[in-house]
Amino acid sequence: MTGILAVRQSVTLTPDPRRVIVKLFVPGEDAVVVRTRAGALIDRVAHLDDEETGRLLRDTFDRFGTRHRDLDGTFHHHYDLVRHRAARARDLSPTTRLLVGAYFSHEYAVEAAALCNPSMVAHPDQTGLSVGQLRVAVSLRQIGEGHLSSIGFATAVVGPGRRLAVVDRHGPLAVGRMVGVRHRRDLLAAGLAEEDCDNEVTATVLDALPDRYNEATFDRVLGNLPADLLSRSTGPGTLEQLRRANAASYATTFPADTALHQRVLWPANPAESNGMEDARFVRFTDESGPVYRATYTAYDGRRIATRALASSDLRRFEITPMRGPGARNKGVALFPRTVGGRHLALCRADGETLGLTCLDGENRWQTPVPLHAPRDSWELIQVGNCGSPIETDAGWLVLTHGVGPMRRYSIGALLLDLHRPERVVAQLPGALLSPDKTDRDGYVPNVVYSCGGLVHDGELWLPYGASDARVGFATVPVVALIAAMVESPPLDGRSCPIEE
Repeated sequence: MTGILAVRQSVTLTPDPRRVIVKLFVPGEDAVVVRTRAGALIDRVAHLDDEETGRLLRDTFDRFGTRHRDLDGTFHHHYDLVRHRAARARDLSPTTRLLVGAYFSHEYAVEAAALCNPSMVAHPDQTGLSVGQLRVAVSLRQIGEGHLSSIGFATAVVGPGRRLAVVDRHGPLAVGRMVGVRHRRDLLAAGLAEEDCDNEVTATVLDALPDRYNEATFDRVLGNLPADLLSRSTGPGTLEQLRRANAASYATTFPADTALHQRVLWPANPAESNGMEDARFVRFTDESGPVYRATYTAYDGRRIATRALASSDLRRFEITPMRGPGARNKGVALFPRTVGGRHLALCRADGETLGLTCLDGENRWQTPVPLHAPRDSWELIQVGNCGSPIETDAGWLVLTHGVGPMRRYSIGALLLDLHRPERVVAQLPGALLSPDKTDRDGYVPNVVYSCGGLVHDGELWLPYGASDARVGFATVPVVALIAAMVESPPLDGRSCPIEE
């Protein structure tokens, strides 16, 4: 099937070790036995004479200044984070403080280990194009030292026909700056319910909070809790759960003069401290207009959690947790619009079956309806989606992934009923795209995997990760793809619950 329908393009994206950000570095915290050496280091820097201090700082800016945005501001920030370790912080000169910040900084190559699992959506800027062209935003899973994942971007232009041009990803990177966000009480309540945390402290807090609130309101409500509630044995632990559940929502923004490919969504809270993985972007449209939405997997080194993000311009992003049984496990993909008034998503809650879940009135994703289970030889280990459903006249086109012998990942396709997407109309017999000799070797061998494509001018544009070593692109005529599908009966007759 691969050679008949899917045509690989010659353009690829490869990991670029020159793409670096500046991270906080605290000597001692990376050791097996954690014992900070921050105070001793600051003392040694403080004892340098003025000439040596100035020379070292100038040399540092000469070496690294052109590789980063506002390195001066970063050094100031890192100094502020550790200045409490300085014996005589007030006596340090401005130059010494900057140099201390430099010693507590290091470069991190965000994609030095791997680049993979892309999704593709229409770019917010469609100016300056010729007839038949579409500018697209490509999200990327970037993996660096320690298998730490972040979300990056590339910009490309597709069309006319099968032409593809990727914009050069030059220039210093920017990590988003945390900004204030209006939290949602229903998501806080759902998070507490999932942790089975229901007591008089949580009930009092939820009753006092408005539907939307900011950090100041949250802190004020906690500060006003009655002492006889806080003195109970469950009080301190409940406060910690409340703060952790509330911190799952945040917002981050990038400077207006950064290009999309310079923006890095970097882990910003403990739940995602070991990575933000496999973002599935979609351009969602309703009566209020289009907005970019995505889901991704947050990983803290032990547990995974599904997160959602929303952005009107791919510059400011709001991140919220996804709650409910349908949001468990990896691989949630949102529909690009409501269907029959329902917010729907593809999921794989049991780890091996592609399902359909629906958002209820309490913003919880309900128990999924199974759509497709491991059936054919190339997918017997597990199946899942490869991004959000794509609307066509024939139905919802769903790209799937299946895992076969030797953990070989391939991409397939299903067609769902346009009005009743819990019904599978047809499926492609066999795989659409499988690892061949050009893309079977890499960081994770024998894998082709996508987090979402789009249709432009009759062609399905399918970006895919090739064994996590690079990102490739394939095109498939939509009419030919649908014509190649065969009838597929649903797994059962259950329907997705409809919110009243």
